[in-house]
Amino acid sequence: RSTFSTDLNKHSSRSHALLTITCEVENEWAGLKYCGKLNLVDLAGSERLSRSNTEGDRLKETQFINTSLAALGNVMSALAKEQAYIPYRDSKLTMLLSDCLSGNSKVLMMTCVKEGAEEASETLCTLQFGARAKRVK
Repeated sequence: RSTFSTDLNKHSSRSHALLTITCEVENEWAGLKYCGKLNLVDLAGSERLSRSNTEGDRLKETQFINTSLAALGNVMSALAKEQAYIPYRDSKLTMLLSDCLSGNSKVLMMTCVKEGAEEASETLCTLQFGARAKRVK
């Protein structure tokens, strides 16, 4: 996983990470097949461009990360409101996670925040993101 130092984080993740584990069990006698899927997702943190002081390729990475996190937030909001249209196709991240965010899936989300008054704005955004996720049924 690629990291890079920014003004906000010495070891800033420059991408999301997704590990999918699939398990299939077949009962030939009963003619049944069961399939389970576990997605472990580590999202790169959102960084305000004005505070991260990135430029060039790092600026583009930050923009892509922020865009995909916004798309995920939009998907979670649409799911929470039980809208007919869910914008999964707005990013690669939401397309990859579409099957585990819908249907009969269970989702557990943990958010991480930094301590300190100077991080209050980012902490609030992270907590709001978590609150949106919590509203998804």
